[in-house]
Amino acid sequence: MDLVVAIYPYPLVLASIINNGWNLGYVHCQISAFLMGLSVVSSIFNITGIAVNRYCYICHSLQYDKLYSNRNSLCNVLLIWMLTLVAIMPNLQTRTLQYDPRIYSCTFTQSVSSVYTISLVVFHFFLPMVIVTFCYLRIWILVLQVRRRVKPDSKPKLKPQDFRNFVTMFVVFVLFAICWAPLNFIGLIVASDPDTMAPRIPEWLFVASYYMAYFNSCLNAIIYGLLNQNFRQEYKRIIVSLCTAKMFFGDNSNDAADKIKCRPAPLKANNNLIKRMNQESK
Repeated sequence: MDLVVAIYPYPLVLASIINNGWNLGYVHCQISAFLMGLSVVSSIFNITGIAVNRYCYICHSLQYDKLYSNRNSLCNVLLIWMLTLVAIMPNLQTRTLQYDPRIYSCTFTQSVSSVYTISLVVFHFFLPMVIVTFCYLRIWILVLQVRRRVKPDSKPKLKPQDFRNFVTMFVVFVLFAICWAPLNFIGLIVASDPDTMAPRIPEWLFVASYYMAYFNSCLNAIIYGLLNQNFRQEYKRIIVSLCTAKMFFGDNSNDAADKIKCRPAPLKANNNLIKRMNQESK
């Protein structure tokens, strides 16, 4: 979803900044805002699903294969996207997707429907955060117990790879919560009394919280690159491939062609070798 948002809504936002306003029509406004909302809601539900998965894998390892069979895993993915659509579809009826000149983009307007805004913040942000916090607290408790145990076989072992994966996803969750919390708190404040509270929110605070929230998508790639060995290897492979391609195209330049021209022809070189051998034999 981050790639979809980067390809479609973000260029429209850039065009809006250049033109100092939205002149791309109502349809593009609705589609771009809907895709951005879909990306946000799916991100938090995916983080929640990953946290539950890590909790079951580490704290209930004996039942993990049964809980996350191929069929159950597919059902979990479908459930995440079904909940995402259920959370985002009311935007089309409440008309909360509008252009906001403060951020030069079409987005969810918090002051249009108080009930929907409060429901979205509670069920889309606070409830998932509670579930994820519970899962990671249970995992941390188990990690501390495993590290402090006296008998090595008294409790299940925690593999280093499993611990690194857990730390990676935990950092992703913490950064997500930090980046998205200000915008959600502003939404609750505005939804409590839109007519009174909306004008009291400073414009700079709303803009900062909005861009801070969407900057979180950039942080994920950095975290994966720093904490995940597989991502680091892929980054290195891509960089090496780019450098190799540059060297390859560089060798096909005029300098490389001149080097080829300076090389003696195979037939001429062979004739010189034969003449030298004949002279030595005489």
